[in-house]
Amino acid sequence: MLHNPATPKFPHMLHGGDYNPEQWLHDPKILEDDIRLMRKAHINCVSLGIFSWAALEPQQDHFTFAWLDGIIDDLYKNGIYTVLATPSGARPQWLAQQYPEVLRVSEDGHRNFFGQRHNHCYTSPAYRERVGIIDKKLAERYASHPAVILWHISNEFGGECHCELCQEAFRGYLREKYGTLEALNIAWWSHFWSHTYTDWSQVRSPSPRGEDSIHGLTLDWKRFVTKQTRDFMKLEIDAVKSVDPSIPVTANFMGLYAYGLDYYELAEPLDVISWDSYPQWHAPWGNQNVAMCESLSHDMMRSLKDRSFLLMENTPSTTNWHNVSKLKKPGMQTLAIANAVAHGADSGQYFQIRQSRGSCEKFHSAVISHTGTSDTRTFREVTRTGEMLESLDAAVYGTSTPAKAAIVFDPQVRWLLDVIRGPRNEGLDYFGTLQKCYRYFWRSGINVDVVGQTADLSGYELVIAPMLYMFRDGVQERLRQFVDAGGTLVTTAFTGVVNDTDLCLLGEATPEKLSDVMGFWVEEVDALFDGEHNTIVLRDREYSAVQLCEIVRPTTCRVLGTFGEDYYKGSPAVTLNAFGRGLAFHVAAGAEDDFYEDFFSELVPQLNLERAMETSVPEGMSLTWREDAEGRRIVFVQNFLDTPLSLALECSYEDLLRHEVCEGTLTVDGFSCRVLRR
Repeated sequence: MLHNPATPKFPHMLHGGDYNPEQWLHDPKILEDDIRLMRKAHINCVSLGIFSWAALEPQQDHFTFAWLDGIIDDLYKNGIYTVLATPSGARPQWLAQQYPEVLRVSEDGHRNFFGQRHNHCYTSPAYRERVGIIDKKLAERYASHPAVILWHISNEFGGECHCELCQEAFRGYLREKYGTLEALNIAWWSHFWSHTYTDWSQVRSPSPRGEDSIHGLTLDWKRFVTKQTRDFMKLEIDAVKSVDPSIPVTANFMGLYAYGLDYYELAEPLDVISWDSYPQWHAPWGNQNVAMCESLSHDMMRSLKDRSFLLMENTPSTTNWHNVSKLKKPGMQTLAIANAVAHGADSGQYFQIRQSRGSCEKFHSAVISHTGTSDTRTFREVTRTGEMLESLDAAVYGTSTPAKAAIVFDPQVRWLLDVIRGPRNEGLDYFGTLQKCYRYFWRSGINVDVVGQTADLSGYELVIAPMLYMFRDGVQERLRQFVDAGGTLVTTAFTGVVNDTDLCLLGEATPEKLSDVMGFWVEEVDALFDGEHNTIVLRDREYSAVQLCEIVRPTTCRVLGTFGEDYYKGSPAVTLNAFGRGLAFHVAAGAEDDFYEDFFSELVPQLNLERAMETSVPEGMSLTWREDAEGRRIVFVQNFLDTPLSLALECSYEDLLRHEVCEGTLTVDGFSCRVLRR
């Protein structure tokens, strides 16, 4: 099914990025050159106003929009559209000076000085009022402008404030959620260490100077931070939509950013998902591993709204805040954007259009470098990328990304795994387990959605729930219904341990633990030191087991594989249980890549999962596909190595970039992509 266009006023692939003309208002020649160079680079859209508050409102209630009028008009005359941002991502000096409450308070109780970007309190009435005013002014002035195609709400939401305004709002959130202190004390198990709450005023956010041992408190605080961020974002959305509700809104996310916000919650009020992508290409751990992790993030962004997304930022070459600012090698920048499009992006956008002359991002690469010329390798590659997006526009824009497999990912699980004590305080590799389960599908050309615990699972054939430590939001019943209806479920060690307030699930084999579906219960969990391993013996092969090994007690399941060492040698390591019309597999250990490669290569052919092509894919290559309205498959064949790779084609294809027919053996150059339509 085709998605709605992300930008109905300009329904095409977007190519452009963040443009900060307010840094160059003193030099009109620079601004004139920028537009000339943008046109040369096939740029059709820029994001404006992201950090422009001081230029738009230099003093309270003194608005200076004339410069922005001129920029938007000049860009539009040259065929360049505008994604217009609300400027709340960085407040001006006068605002912090006049209203000190807008500055954040750290978890140790100290109010920050003015500085940085996201250094503002989302609860502050003063901040909300001033943001609402300038957002409404922008909407009234520009919503009807034909160039403005999308609202960009703030910038990379993140962080938290611990001021008294936030503490009181947090208490209100808890009162509404739990009703009574008795219910809160039970949910948080705060009687432990006599930390029982006897008055709501005693509740404070977690802090190294105070309470950080109650994990239910930490979990609810982070949920509150997501709620407060979402409420603030919704205030901004309402301000711009009050003038013209037809213009879509987005907010730029940051991939698998699971440390502070739950993107599945934050995504709901948005029309379009966009995100900022900064992987470390050419790192020592291998480009194919970087590409796989990057693809996982793309799939999550697409899955948040079950539709195409926008790649709002990536770097034309170097990322200045990486530990090593490595240049992108020839071809890599175009390939990175092709990979985003392959996974559902309808854009390729950069930070930044013109390189800043000073401050902390002056060495972050840009389409237009400090040289101010088009005669650079980076500029030429940006131009080729623009040409590629134009060539793909008619065939790819508006196509869908069908997936019959899903991986369940929960940022809230990550929050808890970072703070719980045991079974491994050296780290429980949640992201690593997620990636190991994803790798086979990425390499095999099988589309995968990355969904949250509240997702509707009925349309999938296969659901993988790696290390789903916390069961919440009725996920047990959704998984039970999924398997009962004929679906195949795969779980891994340390799944279904606690409820939604981090209280351990009690009993042996109980429906709350999903024991009826899985056919076993867990007696103990053995933690392994770094460098220590057990083995999984499965079909005469041995695989390494690391980090965690569960000692499980079968009830109705079949034992497919066993542990090969230690006192639990011979106990179940891989199980299978038939439930209703479906099947439930469990891997009771921290398995490595080779295990999952073999496990899924045997399981997947038994399921109704479509591959991009029925062919062998060489290491370093990835196949990803989209589907057009006529049901024609568009396959992105990507080579993430620096040497050519060959692929056997099972039928004839049309090359959408080279406009030729391909059959037999396809050779793809290093750091290159071919886009084929069957």
